[in-house]
Amino acid sequence: MNDVTKQSKSLAEWLVYVEALHPKSIVMGLDRVKEVANRLNLSCKFPLISVAGTNGKGSTCAMLERIYLQAGYRVGTYTSPHLKHYNERVRINHQQASDEALCEAFSALELARGDVVLTYFEMGTLAAMWHFERSNLDVVILEVGMGGRLDAVNVFEPTCSIITSVDLDHMEYLGDSREKIGFEKAGVYRKAKLAICGDINPPQTVIDYANHIQADLRLIGRDFSVSKILEGWQYQSNRALLTMPPLGFQGEFQLNNAACAICAVENLLDLLPLDTATIGETLKTIKLLGRFYQIGQNPEIIVDVAHNPQAAISLAHNLAQQPCQGRTLGVFAMLADKDIAQVVNALTPQIACWYLADSQSLRGATAKTLASYLKPQIEAGIAKEYPCVTDALHAACKEANKNDRIIVFGSFYTVADAIDVLNVQGI
Repeated sequence: MNDVTKQSKSLAEWLVYVEALHPKSIVMGLDRVKEVANRLNLSCKFPLISVAGTNGKGSTCAMLERIYLQAGYRVGTYTSPHLKHYNERVRINHQQASDEALCEAFSALELARGDVVLTYFEMGTLAAMWHFERSNLDVVILEVGMGGRLDAVNVFEPTCSIITSVDLDHMEYLGDSREKIGFEKAGVYRKAKLAICGDINPPQTVIDYANHIQADLRLIGRDFSVSKILEGWQYQSNRALLTMPPLGFQGEFQLNNAACAICAVENLLDLLPLDTATIGETLKTIKLLGRFYQIGQNPEIIVDVAHNPQAAISLAHNLAQQPCQGRTLGVFAMLADKDIAQVVNALTPQIACWYLADSQSLRGATAKTLASYLKPQIEAGIAKEYPCVTDALHAACKEANKNDRIIVFGSFYTVADAIDVLNVQGI
């Protein structure tokens, strides 16, 4: 047993220890996680909603959390990754778990796992559930880390499962097509349980898997729908027609995420009753740091974690829909294992000047690598390289006029660096 378990240690020390446990950050398979979950006797007596998808998971979890919290329920929420503090991942009633609570959970988990080696995410997932089970909760919302079928979250039996969207990402683990990735994500569905899909054009594998296991499948565009209207938007199903004020989140794609959340809520009313007429007022003020989030003015500064082609297309659409009077300056850092070319292609029409930065992550791409995808911009002098996001953002702020707009994007690491530079509070 490591010294970290022999005496009281800080959360920071626990996280260093947990990260070093397994030689790989991602290992597909559930056997090890199931074994330790059984040793911990994690029974999940509360209704549980799992949320998978290429993009939109965090937003959907945030909307579900706010709806149930507003209705008076005690809500546990587990999401990843975090921006500034690990505690962001584990929340009860929208309040981050304390260092002490997380240390207690990791200590219990360490005693239970014995010689079973778990990854950082697997340890975090089990620790979150251990904490939730001791917190007298009415409902728990779990964000799937990657894929679904073999993700640690999938050890637990959901009352309802949501797939927000399916696109190309994590292809080295999930497959090189939407059909293969869709099959992996569909693994969160369960027989006779509510299974929601918010992808307008879902891979056939998602539908086939749901039908094969006889899940209670609800598809957007077939079983429920969303539409924009002059004064806001509408959600419609065979059970309800709800007229909503404008959504707090920016971007039309967020309406699909909201529709998934409402579909779950209205179909779980027997378990978790609430007044659906209040949902619109609940959602109109909700925002999530890192999802087209404005944190500065004159010049306007927006941060967005967009890190794959689908997210980049959505970001480009948001920028086009909300033009600024001046130029749009892009502070860009990204992970090397992502589809840099497609992200650049999606955003090139919207960005006048590029500030390319080395990512500080071990998986990060260098500014020089990013520049190789922007050769015309480099030659034209409208793309420059910087050793870090801090330097790139400082340069953009120095060169921006008050009518310009700065968009910081490319990964959670990029946004985390930016909010440190800008001293954003309240996370």
